[in-house]
Amino acid sequence: MLCIRATVYFVFALAVTTDSYGQFTDASGELGFSGGSKAAFGDYNNDGYVDLYSGKLWRNENGQRFVEVTDSGIEGGEGTWGDYDNDGNLDLFTFTGSGALYKNRRDGNFDKIEFPELPTKNSRGAVWIDINNDSLLDLYVGGYEIWQQTVHPDVVYINKGQGIFEELWRSPENYSARGVTAADYNGDGFVDVYVSNYRLQPNSLWKNNHKNGFKNVAEQSKSHGIPDSVIEYTGGIKYPVCGHTIGSCFSDLNNDGLIDLFVGNFSHPRPGQDHPQFLQNGGPEKDFVFEDRSKSAGLAWQESYASPTFGDFNNDGIQDLFFTTVYGVGSGNIHNYPVLYQGKGDWTFQDVTETQQVSKQPPTYQAAWADIDNDGDLDLCTAGKIFRNDNQLTGKWLKLALAGDGKKANRSGIGATVRITIGNRIITRHIESGTGEGNQNDLTLHFGFGDLNAGTVTAEVIWPGNYKQITNELKLNTTHTVRLK
Repeated sequence: MLCIRATVYFVFALAVTTDSYGQFTDASGELGFSGGSKAAFGDYNNDGYVDLYSGKLWRNENGQRFVEVTDSGIEGGEGTWGDYDNDGNLDLFTFTGSGALYKNRRDGNFDKIEFPELPTKNSRGAVWIDINNDSLLDLYVGGYEIWQQTVHPDVVYINKGQGIFEELWRSPENYSARGVTAADYNGDGFVDVYVSNYRLQPNSLWKNNHKNGFKNVAEQSKSHGIPDSVIEYTGGIKYPVCGHTIGSCFSDLNNDGLIDLFVGNFSHPRPGQDHPQFLQNGGPEKDFVFEDRSKSAGLAWQESYASPTFGDFNNDGIQDLFFTTVYGVGSGNIHNYPVLYQGKGDWTFQDVTETQQVSKQPPTYQAAWADIDNDGDLDLCTAGKIFRNDNQLTGKWLKLALAGDGKKANRSGIGATVRITIGNRIITRHIESGTGEGNQNDLTLHFGFGDLNAGTVTAEVIWPGNYKQITNELKLNTTHTVRLK
């Protein structure tokens, strides 16, 4: 039975400052950090400061320094954090190589747990999801390929409890999966999975069928790409040319309470290859079909776009986009650089890469947001560096850490959605374990409120399974923990 509470909101006017200020500082040297592998933020030792795994484990010491932990028991690889055993401590799954599961021992060390061998040795991304809402986190692992040899299937491993995972499902068609991300985009209480497929293949939107499986609704939801008349074959599969998608993100980009989708396409300058897409969720009135809003967005084309991630860096209540590239110099001898675009909330974005002092970064797949020093604004990990957000002119903020009870919802809160209504805007965030290609933002949700004329707000938490919980009088400029009641 669903535990549903009446929804009551405090409504305020949200005044936002739209000007951008140069504010990011490359603090890598000061912090003692260097690491070019994909970034996964998570507070593994529960000290209140978010740590970082990027092929190596980095312990955050009070936001002042990152210390490499060399004897943790983790053997390397790229990974994602999630509390699979609901003991209140984040565990780690590494999806590269044969795949490995590491249980957090609570003493700063990890034990390697027996896990089924992956059908691929070169997965590019995985996400924790609770596919059946039993409060136990399961795993979706992208398959990818061995170039010109084999394309591997995506696989779901179901958590049976007691540290036992069993293969549940394989994708019926083998595409070259890159990034994997998940959210309950249609609000039915079950998490869905979006897979970014490479080699001009259509992308997959796996709608949870509530029966331990998925149905691919990418084509009917208009999120599979823009099919061209050209037909190609891979591994005997016939498909219309779409895009070289490397990573994608779910996020509410216009504050209407619906989770939208950004598709990060690498695209050579030749016909038939999709450019990056901004896709607006049509909601229940349009059967959750997406509308392409890319033309108005204003994102300048670059050939080698790769891994995107969204975060509200200036605390104005609107999500901003950081998007990496993987060529230093592309076709026509044109330089490619990662970019930062500030969201305006009306499906337009402004390039603020230079003014925010993150310009001319090298090629990278690494991109993730977290508030590393607990000052209320988001910092950025990319290109083996940490860019600290040092601006004092950002707006009011709120951070929410969700803790499920381990019975109705997982302790990590992964798959939950939080909405805060301010006037006619519904600021929406969701807890995800994967963004772009193989990266992970902090599990603690971050909200910006600009110059909001109020000291508290009310939040609606929608837990996996559609358990709804209202939390009142949340003080701004504060981090709160919301526990499932």
